[in-house]
Amino acid sequence: MLSRVGISLEDDLLEQFDELIKDKGYSNRSEAIRDLIRDAIVNHEWERPKDDKPKIAVATLVYDHDEHELGHKLTHEQHDNHEIVISSMHVHMDLRNCLEVLILKGPEADVLRMGNNLISTKGVKLGRLFLADTGEGL
Repeated sequence: MLSRVGISLEDDLLEQFDELIKDKGYSNRSEAIRDLIRDAIVNHEWERPKDDKPKIAVATLVYDHDEHELGHKLTHEQHDNHEIVISSMHVHMDLRNCLEVLILKGPEADVLRMGNNLISTKGVKLGRLFLADTGEGL
């Protein structure tokens, strides 16, 4: 079942949103708004009071492998938390830079702690933690 809702937006904001919709390839505003709502719900789920369900996140790291001891530190963090790391992939981007992608699963606090430890490690050039969800309730 679908429900119709109306929203009011300033002209400038709507123009920017329409440009975003076009750039991302959405066929209409409704689908773009649905995706924004889903994303907000998933982020809110991560902020809610804790439950027993394991949480899943994707950590992405870009770093210079020649940075002193950095590769060792990142690998050590993964081994120390081996029960949380489901999978990892390492890509050589060029002669110096590496991309590492890790799938993390476990209790929310542990996943957040590990993900944040990885991306805040000194020498990581770019780090992001994507908080995932099964979408079961969406």
